[in-house]
Amino acid sequence: MLIGTPHRPLPRPTDRLRPLLRWGLNHALPKRVIGGAARQGDLHAQLIVATSTSSDVPLDIFERIRAEGPLQRSKFAFVTAHLPVVREILGSPDVRAGVEIGSGAGPLGWLGAWAAQTTPIGPLTPPSLLVTEAPDHTRMRKLVTRVFTVKAVQGLRERTEQIADDLLDALADSPADSPVDLVSTYCALLPVTVIAEILGVPEADRGKVLEFGTGAAPSLDLGLTWRQFRDVEGALSRFEAWLTDHIELKRREPGDDLLSKLVAARDDDGLALTDAELKATAGLVLAAGFETTVNLLGNGIALLHDHPEQLALLRREPERWSTAVDEVLRLDPPVLLTGRTVVRDTEIAGVPVPRGAVVTALLAGANLDPDVFEDPLTFDVSRANAAEHVSFSGGRHFCLGAALARMEGEVGLRRLFDRYPDLRLEPGAERRETRILRGFATLPATLG
Repeated sequence: MLIGTPHRPLPRPTDRLRPLLRWGLNHALPKRVIGGAARQGDLHAQLIVATSTSSDVPLDIFERIRAEGPLQRSKFAFVTAHLPVVREILGSPDVRAGVEIGSGAGPLGWLGAWAAQTTPIGPLTPPSLLVTEAPDHTRMRKLVTRVFTVKAVQGLRERTEQIADDLLDALADSPADSPVDLVSTYCALLPVTVIAEILGVPEADRGKVLEFGTGAAPSLDLGLTWRQFRDVEGALSRFEAWLTDHIELKRREPGDDLLSKLVAARDDDGLALTDAELKATAGLVLAAGFETTVNLLGNGIALLHDHPEQLALLRREPERWSTAVDEVLRLDPPVLLTGRTVVRDTEIAGVPVPRGAVVTALLAGANLDPDVFEDPLTFDVSRANAAEHVSFSGGRHFCLGAALARMEGEVGLRRLFDRYPDLRLEPGAERRETRILRGFATLPATLG
């Protein structure tokens, strides 16, 4: 007979079965089917396999998918690498955010719904803004935008510059000829410090936030192993528990931070965000507020280092820095793709798409569309239309933190190269194991 403690009862057998089913339906089964389709020549399946097995962006597959027409139909989904079509998808009222593999009618759909009941709150689970639609999405986003205004973000620039300078001062203590890892000492610490201050996270807890975000980042990926899946859900569960306590603290002891304002915010009908909505929103802001910016900074450092003529142009004409950040976002975006589900029979780019179909918008592929960007594989900080990229998504789900990310990218990159003009990247850089989120895990450099 199994006996649980009075304070921590043992989970019921059914509770232990749900995570196994979630993994099977959303990772193990799709991975097996996709692998078979890739071997049979399905381009979408080959793309998924390529991004799951290599850190290199599959440029050749992007081109082949684009050559198939505005919207290619694969065995699993409709897929596009054309920028105008991606914009159409992101803005369409006939398409909702998110993809649930184990959903729909029948036994598989019932099992998927049952298994999802104990899913920890994460970026791809309701009520996250990433996968919520009107009217809830409209109501939640309106409340959040009242707090995260452009004016509020611009007010953070001076503080962001100070944080960057403090971190660069700390790097100055390193031996001049000894490599430092720019990801762990700078790229990660700058955005996590900024977002932690925005949301009133105590300094003692910032290491936890960084750990939670890193642990939960693979939740966007497909085909996780059982161990990876358990690690991700464990990180999300610990993050949710920490958020519960942090939000309650903000209710008892509100401060001047934006999370305190979000907790107190009310819509025109006097309604506040629910506890689940607050946790989902605060968690998304915390995770997305530094995870993607870490990637932006690391990718930007690598591109500028590898293109010294572009860095020299920025030194001569510093007014181009904002364009340079957009060019980094275009050429090496922090997020490679996004998935959508069609809610009613419709047409996309003139192609009939039935209700229930999955549509994959290749953000990284659209950013290289030669019909929009001249010589798209060239890194050019003076590119006139660099800001036309879709790295922040689009439509009603356009990234709320876009202005903050752009500002942090500009401050972080400019401050680094101004302070260390002889910075040299060393061998040994490694990309992160995440496949939808793209960035560096390590970036060793000699500061000079």
